[in-house]
Amino acid sequence: MATYDSIGATYSHTRRPDPRIAVEIRKALGDAATVINVGAGTGSYEPPRTVLAVEPSSVMIAQRPAGSAPALQACAESIPLADDAADAVMALLTVHHWADLEAGMGELLRIARRRVVVLTWDQAITRRFWLLEEYLPEAAAFDDTRAIAVDRLAALLGGARIETLPIPHDCTDGFGAAFWRRPEAYLDPQVRAGISMLAQTGEELLRPGLVRLSDDLSSGLWHERHADLLGRETLDVGYRLLIADL
Repeated sequence: MATYDSIGATYSHTRRPDPRIAVEIRKALGDAATVINVGAGTGSYEPPRTVLAVEPSSVMIAQRPAGSAPALQACAESIPLADDAADAVMALLTVHHWADLEAGMGELLRIARRRVVVLTWDQAITRRFWLLEEYLPEAAAFDDTRAIAVDRLAALLGGARIETLPIPHDCTDGFGAAFWRRPEAYLDPQVRAGISMLAQTGEELLRPGLVRLSDDLSSGLWHERHADLLGRETLDVGYRLLIADL
């Protein structure tokens, strides 16, 4: 399976933090004075109070902007930090990449003093997203192999409240379903390279569905079929914030 050392080279271009999502993440972190970002990638959504980023990929670390928190190259399953290392720990769209989920979640709980915030998605909802259901079932099948039930994550956190994160139609962060009202974006190879679900499924498997999408956009069929989306400002495509107080 591809890793972020091979698929993450364009993340700093296509995965720009969306300010509205940033507000929700900062609310979730509460009044924590110190934050550690685990599975940090290029540093999206790190608040100024972030004291450390933990990230296994050197390619991702190299794309972190100047002035961001120092980065420790390490895996979530074994974080070389003391217990209670920060008030809060956040892990955003990362837990599905971990080799040992239980070990990683245990590490989040160990190094967090007061709160853990996890951003993930509910596959039962995301699987019904038009891109996957109508055009790229191969990508949906790939996500089926790595998606983690939200209730399971909440249980591993010792109980967590679960909040829906609606996605704005002009979201600047190009993750999987961010372009729900901008279907032409999925025809851009650079956009697809920034979406692990698509990058890891592979272009050969995606090609027939992308051709169908292109044809339906050209003919107007997509717009007819999804006219109900065109006036919407936000959409629930399955993204969830889990907030656990320790």
